[in-house]
Amino acid sequence: MILEEFDDSQVALFNAFDHYPKVEGFPKTVVAFFSYVLMEEFERVYKPETIMVLKSCSMDLPIYKINSNGIEIAVMHAPLGGPYIVEIFEEIISFGAKNVIICGSCGSLTTFDEHSIIIPTSAIRDEGTSYHYAPASDEIELNKEVIEVIEGTLKEIGVHYTKGKTWTTDAIYRETAKKVERRKAQGAIVVEMECASMTAFSQFRGINFGQLLYTADDLSTDEHDVRGLLNGDVSKKALVIPIALRCAANIQKYFKNKAEQAGK
Repeated sequence: MILEEFDDSQVALFNAFDHYPKVEGFPKTVVAFFSYVLMEEFERVYKPETIMVLKSCSMDLPIYKINSNGIEIAVMHAPLGGPYIVEIFEEIISFGAKNVIICGSCGSLTTFDEHSIIIPTSAIRDEGTSYHYAPASDEIELNKEVIEVIEGTLKEIGVHYTKGKTWTTDAIYRETAKKVERRKAQGAIVVEMECASMTAFSQFRGINFGQLLYTADDLSTDEHDVRGLLNGDVSKKALVIPIALRCAANIQKYFKNKAEQAGK
């Protein structure tokens, strides 16, 4: 099968680092939110500095900078789907980013209240992008150290969470009843569209990646419950913004301390 033709060469015919050189002073840590309403709320509350605009044929993506717990963090709107978000982050890491947190909604495959916080620990690779960055396999595990930092941060600030496996799919309208049951049998508790792709990419490029999910629609029963997927309570969704920023700051501090210890 084509998806088994993994090539481990770090250099392709054309590369992001050929066209997007390192940017002096670019933050080492990036937080990306998928929801435009979350980005609007972030802009309203934090009034961030715009440090650059990443241009593409489909849209312009402003990149903002704020200070979170003494750490400079870049914040941006994440595009949907594995191919697009990995393309964008190829360019982002060429600027100098080393740590990435993405934050977005997911569908519940088991009984979760809406807006429950999920920390993915592994992802089922029901998409295509990850197979260009890692050998073929059904699943891929996320960075355990990053998970520990995120988990410690949520405990520190008193946020309830669940850890577990996610199902990453390319085709939101092909989540059939049979597929849902298969993925649940594999241990998936939620479904989304980017985690496996970003995990494989981050491991291939040697960056520190983690994800925060909050539950939206419910696919745990025979009837799809859209809940607040399309609209919903923005104030409840926005609670994840400071959580993600705090996790990002702690991840940068953790890996900086680790590097300093290794240098001694």
